[in-house]
Amino acid sequence: MFRFIVGSIVTCLFVAPGMAAAHDNSGAKLAVYPPVINLGNAVDSNTFVAQAFMPDGTTRDVTQQVALAVRDPSFLRIDGNKIIPLADGQTEISFTFEDQKIVVPVSIAQATVTPPVSFNLDVMPIFMKTGCNSGSCHGAARGKDGFRLSLFGFDPAGDYFRLTREMIGRRISLAIPESSMLIEKPTAKVSHTGGDRIKVDDPNYHTLIQWLHSGAVADPGPTPAVTGLEIFPPGGVLNGEGESQRLSVRATYADGTDRDVTSLAYFLTSNDNSASVDQAGLVTAKNRGEAFVMARFNTFTVGVPFIVLPKDFQFQWTDVKENNYVDTLVHQKLRKLRIQPSDVCSDADFARRVFLDICGLVPTATELTTFQADADPDKRAKLINQLLTRPEFVEVWVMKWSELLTIRSSQQVSYKAALLYYNWLQQQIASNVRIDEMVKRLLGSTGGTFTSPATNYYQNEQDSLKVAENVAQVFFGMRIQCAQCHNHPFDRWTMDDYYGFAAFFSQIGRKPGQDPRETIVFNSGGGEVQHLVTKQSVAPKFLGGIQPDLAGRDRREVAAEWLVGPENPYFSKNLVNIVWAHFMGRGIVEPVDDVRVSNPPANQELLDQLSKNFVEYGYDFKRLVVDICNSRTYQLSTQTNPSNADDVRNFSHASIRRLRAEVLLDVISQITETKNKFRGLPVGARAVQIADGNTSNYFLSTFGRARRETVCSCEVKTEPNLGQALHLINGDTLQSKIAQGGVVARLIQEGKTPDLVVDELYLRCLSRPPNETEKQKVIELVNTDEDKTRALNDVFWALLNSREFVFCH
Repeated sequence: MFRFIVGSIVTCLFVAPGMAAAHDNSGAKLAVYPPVINLGNAVDSNTFVAQAFMPDGTTRDVTQQVALAVRDPSFLRIDGNKIIPLADGQTEISFTFEDQKIVVPVSIAQATVTPPVSFNLDVMPIFMKTGCNSGSCHGAARGKDGFRLSLFGFDPAGDYFRLTREMIGRRISLAIPESSMLIEKPTAKVSHTGGDRIKVDDPNYHTLIQWLHSGAVADPGPTPAVTGLEIFPPGGVLNGEGESQRLSVRATYADGTDRDVTSLAYFLTSNDNSASVDQAGLVTAKNRGEAFVMARFNTFTVGVPFIVLPKDFQFQWTDVKENNYVDTLVHQKLRKLRIQPSDVCSDADFARRVFLDICGLVPTATELTTFQADADPDKRAKLINQLLTRPEFVEVWVMKWSELLTIRSSQQVSYKAALLYYNWLQQQIASNVRIDEMVKRLLGSTGGTFTSPATNYYQNEQDSLKVAENVAQVFFGMRIQCAQCHNHPFDRWTMDDYYGFAAFFSQIGRKPGQDPRETIVFNSGGGEVQHLVTKQSVAPKFLGGIQPDLAGRDRREVAAEWLVGPENPYFSKNLVNIVWAHFMGRGIVEPVDDVRVSNPPANQELLDQLSKNFVEYGYDFKRLVVDICNSRTYQLSTQTNPSNADDVRNFSHASIRRLRAEVLLDVISQITETKNKFRGLPVGARAVQIADGNTSNYFLSTFGRARRETVCSCEVKTEPNLGQALHLINGDTLQSKIAQGGVVARLIQEGKTPDLVVDELYLRCLSRPPNETEKQKVIELVNTDEDKTRALNDVFWALLNSREFVFCH
C-alpha cells in the first residue's frame, strides 16, 4: 500500500539494498507540491506537481496520472496542472493516485480583481525570462543594436527610462501597441539579431500588450520586494534516459504574498549532459550522472539536485565499515548514486598519504616499517594524533593561511613588515588559538604594521571595495566581485548587498609611523561608500543579514564579530571546506572560493555536519582534521571499481594529487638529505616556511608556488605540465641534490649491498619496497655497470622522476 507525504522528500531519496522491478508501486510514496496554495487575484494562477517515490529509490512525475477533485468547484477550476481562481473563499483539492489521496488546502482572495500590469513585477521579469537583459544581449555593457538594458535587471528605473523616454516613439507605440518595436523585435516580425524570443499569444506577449494598452505607465510607488524563491519538487532520481519531471516555482514577497512564477523564471542546469531543462520547467534525463537544476527570478537563484540512472539499473549495495559520521554521510550519497566505494588503502599508502597531508613530508624508512609492524588495530588513529603534535603540521597550515592572507612584501608592505605578519600568524596557529578568535583579531586590528603585525592585512590591499571582496572570498568562499557593477547573475547578491558590505571597510585610516617603513592603521571614523547606480552613501549591512547599530564602534570590529558569530552561516562551512579540500584533493564545494547557488556542494549534508561539529569543537582545528583523517573515506584506495570509475566529485575513492611545489621540494631535500637556503631563513629551513610570497626559486616557480598576489585559490597550481617534467629530467635540482647528499655513497660505505641499497631507495622515495619484477630489472641494470655508486645514483634519479613519487596517492 502507498504511504504518502506532502511537501517533503528530504528523507525519501533513499536506495534500498536490493532494487525492485521498475514501476512496482507497492510501498511507494507520493508527494504533491506546493503543500498549500494561496491565490490573491484574478490572474494569480498556481501550478502543481505530483511526484511518486518508487521502492527502488527512483522518482516519477505523476502529475498527469493523479485524479483531481475539488471540494467546491465554484471556487476554482483546473486547467492541466494549473489552478485558476473563480471566487473568494477556501476549499480543498484532493489528489488521488492508485488508492491514496492527498488533500491540499486552497485559499482565494480578490478572485474578481484584475490588478494593473506592474512594470517592476510583471514586465521586468519577462526581460530576464527571454534573455533580453543577459550579458550576450541588451544587458551587455554597451547594449546590443543600439538598445541597452541593465544586466539581469539591476536598474528597473533606468530600464523604464530607456524603453519609454530615451527614444520617444521608437521603442513603444501607445497608439498601436502591437506595432511597438518592443513587440515586433522579440516576436521576429521585423529583423531581430536575437531571433524569436516571445511567441504571439503566449502569456508574456499578452502582458506586454496589456502594459502598452494601459499607457506603459511606471509603478506609482514602491513595489513589494521578492524575499524568497522556492522550486518544487526539491529533487528527483530519474530512471533512465527520457524520463522527465515538471518543475513549479513560487516567489514570496515582502508584503506576505506569494506568486507562482514558473512561467517567468529562467531555468538552467549545471550538467545538461545528465539532465536538461527547458524554459517551461521540464527536466529531461539524459546520461547517468548528477545535475543541479536551477530557477532564476528577480535577484534569486535556487536549485534542486537531480540524479539520472541507467534505465532499471540493478545495484546491490555492499555494506562497508563506517569509522565516523563522515563515512555515514558520504555513503548515504553514494547509495543514492548507486556507487560502491573503493576498498581501504594499504598501510604503506596510508602512511605516505597522511605524512604528506599533515606534515608535508614522507615517512622515513624506520617510521614506515615501525608503523607497518604495529599490530594495534587503532594504529592509524595513533599515527594521526602523533603527526598533529609535530611542528611540521603548524608549518603547513601557516603556509596555507599565508596564501589566504596574501603575506608578501610589496611597495605597500616592507619585507620586515611581511616577516612580522608571518610570525604573528605562526604564533596564532602554533598556540592553537581558535580560528574565529584569530580572524576577529585580524579584521579588527589597529596600530603599527611593525608593532601590531596583523594590520598588514589592511596595508597589503588599501582599496575598500577590494578589501570587502577579499574578506568575502577568504572567509565566506564567495566571489562577490560581480555585484559591484550589477546584480550577481548566478547568486543572490545584489549591488545593494555588495556596497552595504563594503561600507564596513570604508573608514580605515592610514598614516606614516616613525619608521618610514611602518604604517599606522586606525579607525578614521569617517568615509562612506557610494552606490554605483544611485550615487548615494550606503549604510553598512551584513552580507545577507541586517543593518547593525554602529554607534561609537569601529565598523570592522562589528563586521568581524558577525562574521564569526552564529548569525553568519558561511564562515564555518567555508573553513571546513578548505580543510576538506586539503586532505581530499577537492572541496565539497569546488573551487573552494567559489561558493554560490549555481555551484552547489557535492554533499550538502556532509558540509553542514562538518561545519556544525567544527563550531561545537570551539573551532578546534585539530579535532576537525582528526575527524577527516580517521574516516574511511579519507583512507580509501585510489583504485576504482566499475561503479565508481567515473566518479570525480563524491569521494568514492581517493584522488591522485600532484605534490604542491613547496612540499615536493621539501620531500626531495628530505630524501636526498640536503639543505636549502631561502631569504630570511637559516640553512636547512623548509620551503613551506618561506614567509614572503615574493621569495622563490626556479623550482618553486616551475611547480606553481603561489605568489600571493591575490586571494584566489587558483594561485596554487598543482597541474602537471611539460616544463615540470623537463626540469626534473634535465634540470640541476635532482642531479645536484643526489650528488650533494651522497646518500648512495654513504649506504655503500656502511657495507650495504646493491640489493639493500635499492630496497632503501624505494622505501625513501615511494614508501614501499620494490616488487620482484622491479627488483630483478633494477639489479640487472646495476650489475652491468662497474661503478655501482653511479648506477645506484641513476636508480635514485629515476625514482625521483617517477609519477609514483611526484604524486600523493
